[in-house]
This record gives sequence, structure tokens and C-alpha cells, in this order.
Amino acid sequence: MSGSKVKHKVGKYELGRTIGEGTFAKVKFAKNMETGEPVAIKILDKEKVLRHKMVEQIRREIATMKLIKHPNVVRLHEVMGSKTRIYIVLEFVTGGELFDKIVNHGRMREEEARRYFQQLINAVDYCHSRGVYHRDLKPENLLLDSCGSLKVSDFGLSALSRQVGDDGLFHTTCGTPNYVAPEVLSDRGYDGATADLWSCGVILFVLLAGYLPFDDPNLLILYKKISASEFTCPPWLSFPARKLITRILDPNPMTRITIAEILEDEWFKKDFKPPEFEEKYEANVDDIDAAFKDSEEHHVMEKREREPVAMNAFELISMSKALNLGNLFDSEEEFKRNTRFTSKYPANEIISKIEEAVKPLGFDIQRKNYKMRLENVKAGRKGNLNIATEVFQVAPSIHMVEVRKAKGDTLEFHKFYKSLSASLKDVVWKSHDDLQGQAPE
Repeated sequence: MSGSKVKHKVGKYELGRTIGEGTFAKVKFAKNMETGEPVAIKILDKEKVLRHKMVEQIRREIATMKLIKHPNVVRLHEVMGSKTRIYIVLEFVTGGELFDKIVNHGRMREEEARRYFQQLINAVDYCHSRGVYHRDLKPENLLLDSCGSLKVSDFGLSALSRQVGDDGLFHTTCGTPNYVAPEVLSDRGYDGATADLWSCGVILFVLLAGYLPFDDPNLLILYKKISASEFTCPPWLSFPARKLITRILDPNPMTRITIAEILEDEWFKKDFKPPEFEEKYEANVDDIDAAFKDSEEHHVMEKREREPVAMNAFELISMSKALNLGNLFDSEEEFKRNTRFTSKYPANEIISKIEEAVKPLGFDIQRKNYKMRLENVKAGRKGNLNIATEVFQVAPSIHMVEVRKAKGDTLEFHKFYKSLSASLKDVVWKSHDDLQGQAPE
């Protein structure tokens, strides 16, 4: 990369690496150049928004989210628009996903699980009271800040295309199958609040058990298990915890426990401390209208320099676990949906070596500068495996390569990376083991 930097600027923000992506949006790390504050920016494609007739829905969701200021919900700062994109500026949360905590450490003690569940219910209750429903609650959408407090991400923004019918119910089957409520699968319409609550119950089960209550590789069998609420609590759960989970995972939404009833539950109330925050909050929503206007006078300034990325210290630290820089150099056992390795090879050679390694594996390759998108032509368990890779410069002669699952099955991604890493033995910088201690066999 010859010491050069890439700078993609949007208004007062400098965009960095991609930290997440979905069907309609991509999320990038960014920095406010005026204050130095780190943020996350969700980028929506205007053409897709228009094609799927999502404009009014998105506008309404964003306006509502700007009015929500809760300590357990990721904050939406502002909205900007260009000729082709909508930029949603969000609070950047540094502690990673709750999902990773479960993967790395397994099930939690009841005291710890209860604390996270209390924060989750508080956030969900607050947003429901303002007419905002998540519809895709799962541990991957629950982030942890630097103090270990839970932050719900994508609240009101994860389901941008889902519409409420004339009957006041949602009619689009959505969300992650294992966490979806039975009524969502029935195609008869569902209430967003009770559906969200079911997902909270699944999350509580996962925190306490360390595995999913409903799981099967066959979707039809999985749906049958969910519809019948066919699950068994592990023997180590206390009776009060078991009772609460059973009342939440009631397949009948009409008799399912409500949030008001959860707040009175004895297991839930233990050591419960409601968050203190200012509920009355005045937010300026003028930027929302400006973001959607076609007039150039309302467009944010976009500036891109077509050169490779050089990562700064804050981005490096934000990518590591518990601010331990040694963890930048992940072992094969630690990664789940993304992983990284370092190399002393020039960036162009790294990209070429990756291309050589993946072609025999049956992947279509799209390359743009120092980024690559790989798509397996053969569909797997959850569709075509889609992988994003990007090369960053971390020092004049050291590069870091991030390999991230963008779509498809995590287990298939795991197998892909094992094959890739075997092919790139000469490319990976060997001395990174010294930084993290002996890597597991």
C-alpha cells in the first residue's frame, strides 16, 4: 500500500472499514472530524429504497428513532442524504456482540443473565411505548458498551421494509428463524410487541442454557417445534427462571406473559435497578426531510480518494476484544462470522494470493481496489455463501486482512476459512503467534 491512505468523507465524517452489512444496508465505522468522536454509519441505497417502496416507512422509523434516547438502545445521531445514498449516523459501541460473549464463555450464571435480560426488557418496553418494534431481536443485535452494559442495535431500523396492515398487524414473515414467534410463521398477522417478547424469551433461554431452545437443520421441523413451543429447560435452571421462560415462550400470543407482568415477576425483580435517564428529549428532525430530497442543495458532500485504507490506532483497538491488541490475531477457534490475519506481503500480492486460493473452491470473485466480494456459486444450507474481504495497512510494512461472512451459513464459512488459511500459509505473518501466546492446536 506504500504508506498511502484511503479517505472517504461524507459531510463532517471520515468513513473507515465495513463493520456489518445486510440486504438493504451496509454499516461502516466512521469518525467525526470536528470532534474526533467515533460513530457507526448505516448506508442505504436510495434506488433500492425507492424500488421497494420503503421511503415513507424509513422516514417514519428514523423520525421515531431520533426521539428515542434510552441508555440500553443504540443512539441515532443524525441523517444525511446524497444523490444515491441515505446515511444514518449511529452511536458506536465498542464492547462487541452479546453473541460473542456466549460463544466464547458459554452459558451465564443466573445473576449475570438476569442483569442483561433486565436491560433488554427495559429497552424493549421503552421502545414499544413509543410504537417502535424491532422484529429481529437476537444476541447478534445486542451489543455491549465499554462498561459491559447492553445496547439494542437496529431498533426500528432492522425491519425497514415491513408494513403494518389495515388490521394493525404486521404481515411479513421476518427475523431469524430460531428466534421468531409462532404467530409470525402463521401468516395470519401478528402484534409487534408480543412477537418481540417471544424473541426476548428465546434470548433469555440462550443466556441461561448456552444453546437454543428451538433448533433443527430442517426448517419445517424447526417451525413445528416453535409452533408447539416444544423445548426442554436444562436441569441447572432454577424453578423461578424456568417458570418465567415457560410463560414467555407461550405459543398463544393472547395468553403470553406481558412486559408489565414480567416487571412484577419475582425472578426478574431481584436486584433490579431501573435505568436513570431524561425521558423528555427534544430532537431536530429537519435533517430527515433533507436526506430524502432530490435537490442538490440538500445533499451532503461526498469525497472519495481511490487509495488503500490505512487503519488508525482507535480502529485497531475497537476491533480487538477487551482492548487486548493480541486478540487482533485470531486463532481459528475464536472466530465465528469474521476473522483476521496479518501479513508482511504487499497488498496487491495478498489480494492475488486470495484470488488464487478461492477460485478452485467454486467462488465468483468481484474485486474493487483492496476489497473483494466472494460468492459461492453452489447454494449451501442457508443459500449462497457470500464473503467480504478487505486489506488494511496497520504499519508501513504490515497489513491486516479481514475475512467476513456477509451471507450464508456460519459453519460453511468456518470450513471455507480453514481451507483458505491452509492455502495462505506463506502469506500469513508467522510471528503474530508471539503476540497472543501459543495458538491452540
